Amino acid sequence: MDPQPLYLRLANHYRRAIQSGVLAPQQRMPSVRALVRTHRVSLSTALQACRQLEDDGLIEARPRSGYFVLPARKRSMPPVPEPDIRQTLGAAQYVGIHDRVSDFVAKCEAHPVSANFALAAATPDAYPAEALRQAMSRALRREPEVLVSRVPAQGHPALRAVLARRALENGINAVPDDVIVTHGCIEALNLALRAVARPGDTIAVESPTYFGLLQILESLGMRALEIPTSPQHGLSIEALDLAFQTHGNIRAVVTVPNFQNPLGCVMPDAEKARLVALCERQQVPLIEDDTYGALTDDDVPLAAAKSWDRTGNVIYCASMHKTLAPGMRLGWLLGGRWKARIAMLKFAQSRPNEPLAQIAVADFMGTRAYDRHLARLRRTLKAQREQTAEAIAAHFPAGTRLSLPRGGMLLWVELPHGRDGADVFEAALRQGIRVAPGAMFSNGPRYDHFLRISCGERHTPEAALALKTLGRIVEGRP
Repeated sequence: MDPQPLYLRLANHYRRAIQSGVLAPQQRMPSVRALVRTHRVSLSTALQACRQLEDDGLIEARPRSGYFVLPARKRSMPPVPEPDIRQTLGAAQYVGIHDRVSDFVAKCEAHPVSANFALAAATPDAYPAEALRQAMSRALRREPEVLVSRVPAQGHPALRAVLARRALENGINAVPDDVIVTHGCIEALNLALRAVARPGDTIAVESPTYFGLLQILESLGMRALEIPTSPQHGLSIEALDLAFQTHGNIRAVVTVPNFQNPLGCVMPDAEKARLVALCERQQVPLIEDDTYGALTDDDVPLAAAKSWDRTGNVIYCASMHKTLAPGMRLGWLLGGRWKARIAMLKFAQSRPNEPLAQIAVADFMGTRAYDRHLARLRRTLKAQREQTAEAIAAHFPAGTRLSLPRGGMLLWVELPHGRDGADVFEAALRQGIRVAPGAMFSNGPRYDHFLRISCGERHTPEAALALKTLGRIVEGRP
């Protein structure tokens, strides 16, 4: 019996057809429903197969048209390998990330920058600055006393209504009263963790994970238990299940199912459902960070893990920081059965957000202009991500590996021959180039030979030259 999952067998069948030329570049793939009929598989299996082929850069989804075969990339490289989930998990650790992040920031500030591949945000011209300015002006005209009036405790009603309506696209049923507006996703995560855990508690996180989350855990005096995470499919449910059996004091799980930072992976829907069910059985709250979920390459929204939540055990956190307005620092959350406690913590910690930005964002997000903006941003980031990946393939030495996501703005790059990412980071700074060294994304040394490279920068000739220079640095000849 073939040990491979059915979706992989189906994906490999069509991979061979594409590689042999039976399915030519730009040719339309059989529709998902045709795959279901022809191969007698479920709709979920057919979708997973297509998404696997997307992950491998063999096909792309075109809105309302289906999947099409992509031309062979001029240059490519092998993907980052899967983690070994059979290895014994390390002990939960009090996080020691503040010193590393402080050192990173200090070194960045000490050097002028000409190319910034460390910042996980797009350039200002990728965001609708003029439309937001006009929305601000309208808000002041309609509510001239807004700056001197009391702010609603959980956020402005107009924004909460728009966010609840937009959440339907991700499979979430929420009412405006469920929504709590926050100062970005960082505050949302902070509130969620304070609501469900105490200092000294163990929190299961992905490995690698966003260093900002490690900073939150350190500031709260909590321990981080790193769970192996696939660069293709996200958090390993099997490894998490084992962690529940061997670490009896896990008080919460924090995950980024859609375009995980730094890996860029997307957890398949079936795995999201398994994750929600596992945490519910264990009576451990699941905290979901969906900061990047709207940045999928196609216009088909990704389901949130929260959409499988039937008991309020999932706390959903999100932000407009990457998708709409980095300068506004607006985030929000759905607190599930901890909503009342989170609302109290929000009031005690920072009081409500100021209302003007909320009114302006609600105005803009309630229109089709927001959808058009997202479509443009997705196309921009996809092109920049592919251009950056091709430049890395062209200029980095043999043995370099990366997995190309189908959305978001991040590339997770494994350096060849155990090359130290911190050394590359410092050498690159001296050339005016910023990257994020892999050591920032874990408690331990397991990712010291990685870099996170952001694709938010426009791929200008200057950016292309910087990537070529970075390749020489990785090779050891700056």
